[in-house]
Amino acid sequence: MTGGEVLDLAREGVWTMIMVAAPAMIVGLAVGVVIALFQALTQIQEMTLVFVPKILAIFLTILVTLPFMSQVLQAFMSRVTEMILTTG
Repeated sequence: MTGGEVLDLAREGVWTMIMVAAPAMIVGLAVGVVIALFQALTQIQEMTLVFVPKILAIFLTILVTLPFMSQVLQAFMSRVTEMILTTG
């Protein structure tokens, strides 16, 4: 395996990680902003108010996007397996 192939594989691995983690991170960010806005408008300064809705939203997002995540990870793994079989 050449250095260029290793860099391409690392780049694909990072991109795969971003694709898999992005839906949950975006939903967590959006829910956090909405709750922070709600807290600012109502002047409720409860620290634990943020955690439960965020956890539920992220959990539901992961359940909904699980087929997409598994498809992306399976495609990456098949590319890695193919590279291993052709070079080794």
